[in-house]
Amino acid sequence: MFIIAEIGINHNGNMDTCKKLIDVAVKAGADAVKFQKRTLERVYTREFLDSPRESPWGTTQRDQKAGLEFGAEEYWEIDRYCKENNIEWFASAWDQESQEFLRQFGLKYNKIASAMIVDTDLLKMVASEGCHTFISTGMSTLDDIQKAVDIFRAANCPFELMHCVSTYPMDETEANLHCITSLRDYFGCDVGYSGHEAGLALSYGAAALGISSLERHITLDRAMYGSDQAASVEPLPFSMLVGAARKIEAAMGDGQKRLLESEKPVAIKLREHLGWQPAE
Repeated sequence: MFIIAEIGINHNGNMDTCKKLIDVAVKAGADAVKFQKRTLERVYTREFLDSPRESPWGTTQRDQKAGLEFGAEEYWEIDRYCKENNIEWFASAWDQESQEFLRQFGLKYNKIASAMIVDTDLLKMVASEGCHTFISTGMSTLDDIQKAVDIFRAANCPFELMHCVSTYPMDETEANLHCITSLRDYFGCDVGYSGHEAGLALSYGAAALGISSLERHITLDRAMYGSDQAASVEPLPFSMLVGAARKIEAAMGDGQKRLLESEKPVAIKLREHLGWQPAE
């Protein structure tokens, strides 16, 4: 199971916070940290960006969005820090300009955010790179997902789907974890889980369904500023989640019933009065 600590924009535009979040992921034993990259003028209209919004960075939506975005200098520092700490990093691009920006880092992985699964041009651009891609499926129909799968298969680009419900935090009654199995059977590919729930139980359930990857947002404190913080996991629970997910994965086995070698001495002792011996 490939475990992704989603930092996203929970760094709040602060590199010290970002590094602390990377440290959390490293300490917990995650395989990678993930960010989000947007070109504001490509993703949002001028009217929206100029509309009012109070935030620590100013009084408009533009101020708030720009305050949360890292540029080249910050991403090169992320690249250096992750290499120093032996953890992979990648990001979900929300537009083609952002995907072009990310290419300079030679990343091993790409991510299609749920919001962007219907952007055919972006999908083709990402698929053309040939990097293993995680495709989130929140807010999507089977037809939406099929079109994305077709693009990646046509490009011979390795991918996996990620079951996802795009609410923050997600109502546990809407998790529909059996969709993990349904997607795996329907599309014949690996399926992971990108969770937005407040706790850990559903992620444990997803792990027991044989997911290939697990992604959760992480935060230093769920009370911090930001729309994703409430759906994020704090350091200690995240460490617990990673450890438990690894144990669940190891415990699932192959599903074949057999008499284990470790059981034989117990069986001989407890069945001694029956004169039982294991078959050769």
